[in-house]
Amino acid sequence: MPLVTSTEMFKKAYDGGYAIGAFNVNNMEIVQGITEACQEEHAPVILQVSKGARAYANHTYLVKLVEAAVECCPDIPIVLHLDHGPDFETCKSCIDGGFTSVMIDASSKPFAENIEITKKVVEYAHDHGVVVEAELGTLAGIEDEVKVAAHEASYTHPEEVEEFVSKTGCDSLAIAIGTSHGAYKFKPEQCTRDPKTGRLVPPPLAFDILHEIEEKLPGFPIVLHGSSSVPEEYVKIIDQYGGNLPNAVGIPEEQLREASKSAVCKINIDSDSRLAYTAGVRETLAQHPDYFDPRQYGKVARKYMTEMYSHKIIDVLGSDHKLINCD
Repeated sequence: MPLVTSTEMFKKAYDGGYAIGAFNVNNMEIVQGITEACQEEHAPVILQVSKGARAYANHTYLVKLVEAAVECCPDIPIVLHLDHGPDFETCKSCIDGGFTSVMIDASSKPFAENIEITKKVVEYAHDHGVVVEAELGTLAGIEDEVKVAAHEASYTHPEEVEEFVSKTGCDSLAIAIGTSHGAYKFKPEQCTRDPKTGRLVPPPLAFDILHEIEEKLPGFPIVLHGSSSVPEEYVKIIDQYGGNLPNAVGIPEEQLREASKSAVCKINIDSDSRLAYTAGVRETLAQHPDYFDPRQYGKVARKYMTEMYSHKIIDVLGSDHKLINCD
């Protein structure tokens, strides 16, 4: 099937109590790892591209990689989505360039200006058959050009969501309830330590805010950004083979699974892909110092990512075996 929008995906996810995985793509191995997992688990998927990925890999290369995935996986509904579009011009470029979904992130702007910018993108996107994700509230952390200090982050205000959605016409809304970008989502002083394992335990997500938003926007799809769990096994491999990721901590998977049973229809995962990829590369090169062919370590990195994506689809998102009528 051709690329699709997220409209039917989100309807099914909302009614079915699961979320769609939105995985960031930067190169061929990542695209292959995601789609191989989706084929194995019979799961719809959102392949998303950030401004940084477009700068790194080039818009055309990324679109063609996704088109290849569509051709190789004809039974998998695939959305091509712009992640954190910073302005109208970037969103327009992606809409004109074949994307089926875009995010306009004007969350750092004042409320009225966020509405104005988002509405402009929505009007252009809808005229071209493309859906739009917007954002209210700001997440802490670092992801490509998105850099927000912890003291600058703010939870979404539930009392604003009805007005925002009504005035902008956006199709889904990313909210801030305590998730964070990057592999260092929380500082140690924000966490407690498990006395048995010594691992950092982050503060819980603000489910009270999520549930209040659900009540104000019944049936409306909600999005969580910054939702990597930063798997300990990959951090250990990276550190074992020359890396240095002290106090890396993510969002507990049980909290993400709880969120996916609510109005949250899309969960963004990026850092976990990077960790799995890097773990595979570091481990392979350390164990085989004679290797110099990228296919040798790329194959292992892709395998680690495929395993990670399958786990997320089944145990975190609950989106396995959900292919019916997503187009």
